[in-house]
Amino acid sequence: MKKANWLLLTLGLLLLSFDKASAQLDTQHAAGGRFGSATGFTYRYTLAPDRAMEGILSVQSNSKSRRFRIVGLYEFHKPLAENFTWFYGFGGSIGSMKYKAIETRTENPDGSITTRKTDSKSELALSIDGVIGVEYAIPTSPFSVSVDVKPYFDFLQESSIKIFDPFGLSIRYKF
Repeated sequence: MKKANWLLLTLGLLLLSFDKASAQLDTQHAAGGRFGSATGFTYRYTLAPDRAMEGILSVQSNSKSRRFRIVGLYEFHKPLAENFTWFYGFGGSIGSMKYKAIETRTENPDGSITTRKTDSKSELALSIDGVIGVEYAIPTSPFSVSVDVKPYFDFLQESSIKIFDPFGLSIRYKF
């Protein structure tokens, strides 16, 4: 785990060392889908040629829980190569976390089966989020594709940091 954290820190410092430039974001709006560990809708509003705000509505589900989040991010976009930009940012999220009801069966020594069921419960979900990624603007097309990592720190449920879980692929229509 320590090697992974050092790798992320080194990658971040390397990307921050590029010279500043402008005109990375060429449209005011971009909307589309986000796919990965959490699936949902993404909308980006351009504030300046190198800055934007992004909102994400996402749903994440597994066998034990279901999570709905509304994420807000403030992003900085930098040129990387022709039609490629990289970006980083920060923000937060609010949502709900619902733990699903779980039924367990245990066989007793006498051969009978005991069934135990836990009730489902819901909690408020709050987190601090970050994002770092790369975006490719498809030439002669209003579409762009981005790949990113969006680590977050949960305040309430497990009070844990998720670094490698929230990988995402976004496909956006720019207008």
